[in-house]
Amino acid sequence: MEIKTLGNNHSVIDQYLGEIRDIHIQKDPMRFRENIQRIGEIFALEIGKTLPYEVTGITTPLGIAYVPQLVQQPVLATILRAGLPMHQGMLRIFDKAENAFISAFRKYKEDHSFEIAFEYMSSPSLDGKVVILTDPMLASGLSMEVSYMAILSKGNPSHIHLVSIIGSEQGVKYISEKITAPNVTLWLGAVDAELNPFAYIVPGLGDAGDLAYGEKIDSK
Repeated sequence: MEIKTLGNNHSVIDQYLGEIRDIHIQKDPMRFRENIQRIGEIFALEIGKTLPYEVTGITTPLGIAYVPQLVQQPVLATILRAGLPMHQGMLRIFDKAENAFISAFRKYKEDHSFEIAFEYMSSPSLDGKVVILTDPMLASGLSMEVSYMAILSKGNPSHIHLVSIIGSEQGVKYISEKITAPNVTLWLGAVDAELNPFAYIVPGLGDAGDLAYGEKIDSK
């Protein structure tokens, strides 16, 4: 699996990464969602550079322009609910893409440990297609692993792009060890060193889903 990190590389993504981390700017849910969408667009543009194109003749009012066009739109997949703003940013770029949605969440135990509960996946056939899976935070890596396995249950993609805005070193290591297929690329905006005892990334940004859509009651 190849790993690519966009942040800290003279990229405008760092501006938005700074804003989504900022506790003062986070008080505006609309701005938080918009910044997540912008980051999704940036990832989409970078991933778009890796996709296959073919030159096509386009009729203009004055002649024919020969322009590279995508051979095939990717399938955009995300994990509900935190992934929705990022997914929308991707969809702004790949506006003809098919979509897939995964319901998976942390199910906590009495000792505050948790497992990832997978409920369902709504998806087209993924055979031979490029799939882009977005999950804003790669903390422990468990939800990404569960979602990756769910994708494989829907077909045999030609390539899978796993995309997180912020990852932990532990989560990146975990995914790298669990997913070794050569047709997988992990994309990150930034990688933070620490994962606290509750499996939240530090400094991270908090709970992306809560910041975008309001606090929830944790599943028991």
